[in-house]
Parts: sequence; structure tokens; C-alpha cells
Amino acid sequence: MYSLHLTAEQIEFRDTVRSFAENEIKPSAILPDRLEPFEKPLMKDLLDATSQLGLRTLTLSEDAGGVGADTLTSCIVLEELAAGDIDIAVVLGQTALLGHLLFDKWMTADQREEFLPRFVDSDTFHLGYAGRDVGALTGWSYHHDLYDEPGNEPVAVKQGDDWVIDGSVSFVANAPIAELFVVQVRTDPKKSGPDGLSALLVPRDTPGLTIHEPPKAIGETDVRWHHGCVSGVSFSKCKVPAGNMLGGEGKAPVAGTDYTVRNALQRAAINLGLGRAALDAAVEYTKIRRQGGRMIVGHQAIGQKIADMAIKLEVARTMIWKAAWVADHPEAVADHSVSELPLHIVAGTFTADVVHEVALEAAECFGAMAVMRDMPLQKYVTDGFMFLHSEMNDIATKLQIAESVVDYQRSQAA
Repeated sequence: MYSLHLTAEQIEFRDTVRSFAENEIKPSAILPDRLEPFEKPLMKDLLDATSQLGLRTLTLSEDAGGVGADTLTSCIVLEELAAGDIDIAVVLGQTALLGHLLFDKWMTADQREEFLPRFVDSDTFHLGYAGRDVGALTGWSYHHDLYDEPGNEPVAVKQGDDWVIDGSVSFVANAPIAELFVVQVRTDPKKSGPDGLSALLVPRDTPGLTIHEPPKAIGETDVRWHHGCVSGVSFSKCKVPAGNMLGGEGKAPVAGTDYTVRNALQRAAINLGLGRAALDAAVEYTKIRRQGGRMIVGHQAIGQKIADMAIKLEVARTMIWKAAWVADHPEAVADHSVSELPLHIVAGTFTADVVHEVALEAAECFGAMAVMRDMPLQKYVTDGFMFLHSEMNDIATKLQIAESVVDYQRSQAA
């Protein structure tokens, strides 16, 4: 039965990470000297310290040397971590998710024997996925085929006992620090969409793999619009053993719903942590700012804003927790105990909407000070915009909820 009564272990995880984020991460994350520049590099020393808490292997099974946390626990932990710093939470969330799927589900015994010891033993061994989620809509393409950009994936050709990869991926989460990549490649050029895609394991030091410099906060043609640690990767006659293929040729496991659902829920939980940070900042400020002869926290208008923010975040948390529980208990959907709606999309898009609103309301509590670059609220507002307009939360993604309601299925590219 679905229960909101957390286990003793979940409470311990939550409280430990909350204390670490509040006392170790957040003070450095909101230093004026860090907030003022547009360029905010990943706090690598704090990322390593957080890894030492076991969060990099959070969802990896205990048999494999991890914590064995379920999706709900990972969402609880990532919310707390994100309240300290968004980027650290995104990096660790991606590594933890891929770690569980790779070592517990996708890898062969030989692959686990080669890579698992290094993953478990090193606090700096992070994972990256070079490809796109072919199970998700992209951009404003609702009235087009799902896969309207064929040929953009790297191509792999079989040569003897090896696969040779050529091509590039412009946006790879964790690329600057990843030690192992899951690379989505097209192994059958005669097929389009998810058909003909495979996945290969490519270690960082493989000849022919180039990891580019991370994008600047403000470039010549665009603005950095992501969380975490990102850069492009390219492949030029990059040769990997045939034994590095995941799931067999033409079977790219990352294209499955397992990765899509859990990734969406983790990002929603991280977004919720951002909303928490914005609310906490507003509450602290209202207790020290005086106007009209008293602290502004005592003014009705401010009290209403705080109440509205708290309500929105509490409802978002409830939706995330429910969707996370359902992700771990799919039988609840099968026997119609819960809605058949894509609850991970409901949780993600709803949270993006309300956290955006919360960040703006929190900024209003600060008045003109909120727009100053050395104040945390300007960053929280920007982070909220980034989540709201990400490919996980745009209108094309939200319309999948409507598809479920009206029992409509979009066409697939031939």
C-alpha cells in the first residue's frame, strides 16, 4: 500500500544529506563572489566530498556495493542535495541513475567484472550518456514524427571484433568529468528512429574520443542553458571491443522507459529542492527586513506569499513521491490502483510550473535586492526558468498527458 510514512533508513538519509547540504555545500554555493559572475564552475571539491557520503552509488544494489535505494528514496535525497546546490545534485543524480541501470540491469557479467570495481572504489568515477532520449518528444515537434532529425547520432561500423565510432554529440551531461560513457550509436543506417540504434560502453581514455571544453556561460551565439556539468563529445575512428555493446545490436537500453521515467523524476525532485532554497531564502529575509515599524514577515501580503509558496511546494512534493512510488511499483498501474496517466510527466511539468512561480514570489519578498547578481534569488529565478523551459517540461512533453487521457498515439517515423 502507498504510504507516506518514511522508513527509518529514509529519514536517516534525508537528515544526513540535509545537514551536509546546509552546512557544507550551501555556504559556498551562495557566496557573493560565486554568484556575481555569469560563469559558475562546478564545485568539484564539494562534489567529491558528497560522493564520499555514498550518493554516487545511491541506487546501485547492495550486492554490487551500493546503497540500494529505491526511486522514492533517491528523490528525497536529491531534493535535499539540490537545496544546497543544483549542479552537484544533477551530476550525482545522473551518475547514480546510470550506475544502477548499467551494473544492475544492462551489463553482462564480463562487463560488470571490468568496470564495476572501478566505479565502486573511486569517488570520482562518474558516468555520462552520449545520446538523446529517443522515447521523449523534442522541442515543438508535437505535430511531426517523433524522429524528425535522422542521421544525427554517431555511427558505428563493425570491423572484425571491434566497433568503430564516428560522429559527435553536442550536449552530454557529466562529459567533463565522466570516466565511462554510454554512447548511443546507429549500427543499421537503413533504419530510422529507435530501430537500428545500439549502445556502446566507451571509457574516457579510448583513442578517438574527444571531450570538448564546457560551454561558456555566455558564448558568441548563445547562453549557457543547463544545469550540472556539460560539454560536447566527438568520435573519430574510435574503436571499442565488440564486447562493450549493451543489450545486443539494435537494442539500445537507454531508449527504454526505465531511464526516461527515473530521469524525469530525479529532475523533478532536484527542481523541488531549488524551490525549497528559494522559499527558505525568502523566509530568512522577511525575518530581518523591517518596514512600517515591524518585520515584514508580520505583514499580511508577505504572509500570503509565504503560504502560497509553501502550499505549491508541498503539493509538488506529494506528486513526486507518488510518481516515484509508482515507478517502483508498476503493478499499481496494472491493477488500476492508481491512474494510468504518465505520472512522471505530471510530476515533472507541475513541479516546473510551481517552482518557477515560487522563485518569482520569493524574489518579490526581496524587492529590488532580488535582481542583484550577488544575491541568491537572481540565481534561483534563472534556475527556475531553465527547468520550466527544458525539453523535459515543454508543451510537447506535457501533451503526452493529453494523449493518455484521450487514448491518442502519435505516429512514428517509418
